[in-house]
Amino acid sequence: MIPRYSRPEMVAIWSPETKFRIWFEIEAHAADAQAALGVIPKSAAEAVWKARDVEFDVGRIDAIEAVTRHDVIAFLTHLAEIVGEEARFVHQGMTSSDVLDTCLNVQLTRAADILLADLDALLAALKRRAFEHRDTVTIGRSHGIHAEPTTFGLKLAQAYAEFDRGRQRLVAARAEVATCAISGAVGTFANIDPAVEAHVAEMLGLRPEPVSTQVIPRDRHAVFFATLGVIASSMERLATEIRHLQRTEVLEAEEYFAPGQKGSSAMPHKRNPVLTENLTGLAR
Repeated sequence: MIPRYSRPEMVAIWSPETKFRIWFEIEAHAADAQAALGVIPKSAAEAVWKARDVEFDVGRIDAIEAVTRHDVIAFLTHLAEIVGEEARFVHQGMTSSDVLDTCLNVQLTRAADILLADLDALLAALKRRAFEHRDTVTIGRSHGIHAEPTTFGLKLAQAYAEFDRGRQRLVAARAEVATCAISGAVGTFANIDPAVEAHVAEMLGLRPEPVSTQVIPRDRHAVFFATLGVIASSMERLATEIRHLQRTEVLEAEEYFAPGQKGSSAMPHKRNPVLTENLTGLAR
């Protein structure tokens, strides 16, 4: 992620430390379920949780992976260094994709929750300003040419309706991607009980994948990212409108220009629409 345009809470979701923490939780919850079924000793499942508060050594895991050429095995090897001999019961009946795909969906749902909160804040601001400017007369345009009068509030109300639809789509996309697969090699449950999957899903706030093979079906992810793309296009549309209205020869509206903010290193009079320019670029 580009540090300049990233927030700490979003970056944290996609950090190696968070990824390995989720991997651990998947393995530990699976071990609990296996112990409840009598597949592994209860003492082994309890021993796994010794790593509950441990900060996994990313460098150590990377070093192991350089030898094993396998990311999940590298992590499990490092986990065994922490847990001890009873770590041999971890991951029984599971395949690597059970961990990788379930982790990805946990990360996507957490990211979606941040974005939904963002949309709520945006919708509240649009609603407030739409009512504020419900009677603020401005010129309407089609093809960029003066048409008939409208109000600035109506423009903002249209944006509100569009982002409200986007929020509904993101809620649906989040639900679609919030699945868990702990079904073993090629998804047959040949070596693991479906009850393990159900338990892990419940503990992570997911639901079991109805039918998985080696992986969680990718159409779920396609819908998720397509939804983000539609929301981004809505942001670009609104940002482009603001950029147009801030042009010197139009100057009907402009984004906030903070005290001490500068628009140009050569021309001190400039008040560039830097925020909306960034939004249009990031949307693309």
